[in-house]
Formats: sequence, C-alpha cells, structure tokens
Amino acid sequence: MGLYNEQGAALEQPESRLVMIKESKGRTPRRRGVSTPLSLRRQLSKPPPRDIFNGMMFMVGGWTQDDPSCLVEQFCPEYNEWRAAAHMVNNRGKVAVGTLDGKIYTVGGEDHIRCYSSVERYSPDTDSWSTDVAPLSSPRSGVCLVEMDGYLYAIGGHDGIAAINTVERYDPKMNTWSKQAAMLTRRTRAAAAVLEGHLYVIGGNDGDLALNSVERYNLVDGTWSICAHMLSPRENAGCAVYLGHIYVAGGKDELNLKLCGAERFDPDTMRWTPVKRMRNKRDDMSLVVFNGALMAVGGSDGVTNLKTLEAYCHETNTWRHFGSMKSKHPGGRVAVLC
Repeated sequence: MGLYNEQGAALEQPESRLVMIKESKGRTPRRRGVSTPLSLRRQLSKPPPRDIFNGMMFMVGGWTQDDPSCLVEQFCPEYNEWRAAAHMVNNRGKVAVGTLDGKIYTVGGEDHIRCYSSVERYSPDTDSWSTDVAPLSSPRSGVCLVEMDGYLYAIGGHDGIAAINTVERYDPKMNTWSKQAAMLTRRTRAAAAVLEGHLYVIGGNDGDLALNSVERYNLVDGTWSICAHMLSPRENAGCAVYLGHIYVAGGKDELNLKLCGAERFDPDTMRWTPVKRMRNKRDDMSLVVFNGALMAVGGSDGVTNLKTLEAYCHETNTWRHFGSMKSKHPGGRVAVLC
C-alpha cells in the first residue's frame, strides 16, 4: 500500500486489483437516507471496476505527550507513496476525523492539559487547514464523527469528567452545530457507521468498561434503538461499511487487551459474525475503504505504534500486509476523499 515497511525498506508494488480501482462513472448513485432493496444491495456488493483508480487517503494527526508531532500524511496511489501534508493548526490527541463535501474535519480532542471543543477543516486543493468552523457546544475527546445526508454528526465522547451521550449535527451551509436526540448509552471512543439510512454507534467505553452494545439512529423519526450486540466488547476499534456490511476490527476489550479480531454486521439478518483475524493487534486503529479495498491502518499492538497497513480480501476471508506509512501516528485517524 505504501512505499515503506516498518524499517523503511522498499516494498513490492501492490497488486493492481487493490489499487487501480474506482467507482464506475456510469453507475447510478445510491441515495443516502433511503433503504435499498435486497436485489440492489447484492448488485452493490459486487467488487468495483478494476481498470482505474481515484480517491485520496490521509492519515491525520496522532498525538501523545511523548510524541506530539501530530503529522498528516497523504497516500498518492499514482506514485505508490506517502507524502507529508500540512499540519493541523492545534496539535491534539483523541481527535475525531471525518469528511464532508470533499474536505476533512477534525473535531474535539485533548492534550495533556485540557479537552477541546474546536473544529478544523482541511482543503486538499490548497493543502491548508482553517479554524473558521463553529465549535462543539462543549469540549470533549474520543468523539465519533460521521457524515450522513450532507451533515456531520459528532457523537458521544468524554468531557474530561465522564463519558457522555450527547449528539450534535453540523450544518455546513449555516456553519452551526445543533443538538440531536441523545444516545441511549454514554459512550466514548466508540465506532460509527451509516448503512441503509441508519446511523449505527458501536461499542466504546461508558466510563467504566468497554462495551459490546450497539444502537442505531433513525433519521426519519429521530429515535435511537438497541441492535444486536457485537461478539466482543471493544473500544478504539476501526469501523467501515464494505460491500453492504459494517466491519469492525481491532481496538481493546474490557480487560484492556489489544485486539486483532474482526467481525461484521449483516443488515438482512441483523447479526454479527466473525471474520478472519488481522495479522496484527491494532488498538486505536482506522478501518477504511480505499479504491475498493478494505484497509486496516496504524494502531498500537501494545508494544509499539504501528505504521503498517493490512488489506482484507472478502473472497478468501484473509488479511495481507500492504505496506507502511512513513511515520507513526499514535491515535491518528484516516480520512478518505473520493
């Protein structure tokens, strides 16, 4: 996936089927917020075309008191390498990262002194960050950030005292955040995904223990409901929607053990089933879909912060090493712009 392994040595060019991919221009876009028939979902579950590539992947931030560099890297598939991008204005850890309208947003976070409510926006056209975005209603770290129907949703987090169940929605046209219906459970360091018009919030920590519980938000009536629990409690997990399923991988459990396990949620059966374990334990990792491939990026194995990536093949239910970033990003998050 990248040009470097953990020691910085060059890697072989990755298989073209995982990199040289993008969505066909002729495909009818799927409407957000509307349930999709099973027949169409099966069509969408087919692997995308393999002739050309598109998209930009960024690793944003990664901050600890011992390593406060808060670097930003961009993967350039045409050159098969990672390149440095502009730093965020404020260095902070446990920051939420999301995308909206072709731009990257970072929300909340903390340093060794305080939590933040501020929000920054990155423009890839100018390789620059701006701070002219309205802040959250209160400072917090460990927030979930996800795009749904043209808005950003900031979910849960920790305000420095306790885990919270607050949900706020950002309107980019008005540059304002508004409170939405609160979650049923207080959660920090949870995962979130949007699938078939529902917003799912998965796992996390309630302030005492890692959770395996899942709840989802119905945009139509503005209510939360309980869904099937995950097979394993986990916080700091990676999460992505891939081929009509929600995949969750890594994180740490209620015993604070780092996880390499992964599972997926099927909206037809409303059940979670295990998938092949990753090659590495990855706490505080990112799980993203980039140019048609499901990627596990970064994280910590409990001994060191990882620069490596793994790619998942759904046909063989296997993970394989897929290169490395140039730098370590402790607690950093990946954002993909299409």
